Amino acid sequence: MQVFFQHLVYGLSSGSVYALIALGYTMVYGVLGLINFAHSEVFMMGAYAGVFCAAALGYQVDSPFSLLNALIVLLAAMMAAAALGVTIERLAYRPLRNAPRLAPLITAIGVSLLLQNLGILFFSATPRPFPRIVAEHVFHLGDVVITNVKLVVIAVSIVLMLALQYFVFRTWTGKAMRAISVNQSAAKLMGIPVNRVIASTFALGSGLAAAGGVLFGLDQTTVSPQMGVMVGLKAFVAAVLGGIGNIPGAVVGGLVIGLAEEFTAGYLSSEYRDAITFVILIVVLLYRPQGLLGVVRQEKV
Repeated sequence: MQVFFQHLVYGLSSGSVYALIALGYTMVYGVLGLINFAHSEVFMMGAYAGVFCAAALGYQVDSPFSLLNALIVLLAAMMAAAALGVTIERLAYRPLRNAPRLAPLITAIGVSLLLQNLGILFFSATPRPFPRIVAEHVFHLGDVVITNVKLVVIAVSIVLMLALQYFVFRTWTGKAMRAISVNQSAAKLMGIPVNRVIASTFALGSGLAAAGGVLFGLDQTTVSPQMGVMVGLKAFVAAVLGGIGNIPGAVVGGLVIGLAEEFTAGYLSSEYRDAITFVILIVVLLYRPQGLLGVVRQEKV
């Protein structure tokens, strides 16, 4: 039972990070019908923004914990990534909004490769240690070892997810996002500033990805320019699993992927840790292509 509890906590921790990133994928798809493959590199850039912000605050390995400084690092990374997301939308996606679907998709892949190579150019390909902005404490439950960092990752992720839920369903901008996702033309006729709301969607999704990047760096202790490739792919699978375009579905999908890979590594073999994600994707696409919480929409022609 103790080992099961450890795998549960570890799975929820990694699943929370996947969920934060998956929310960005699902929000952009819900509003624009676009799969933003550059989102995984925004996650990476957000993690590096956290590194540099922590360095600017003078964080060292033995620095005393400061809740204020930790919040500053998290918020600064989210704001930097939000600005990057808005820039990507304005320069790369907005000019192609009325283009054939293949054009924005190829552009998204191009932007992803561009950001990844810029990361290698400016940050070097060598993994960089992530500052310990939260002092690590180890809890022993028999033979089970759990760190407070895992619990912090879960707690912060829950707070951000609840804040997003409130924003989407209780604020004017959130209601405008939902209106655009249903019918962009009708939303424009109703006076909704479509461009501004879409930019806000990118900013919000990118900020959540950056939060995921900071939490990932805090948990894994290092970051690198290639970190977004596999993590971003798993987050995309999580979005598809939950029903892409569905916000609660992205959260459920992220947690399912995190738990599945952790229990697979714990009870089968760590070699299957990554493979189980794509096994789940294949099964979902075969038997429930709309995702766990997605619905099949009837379109009149």
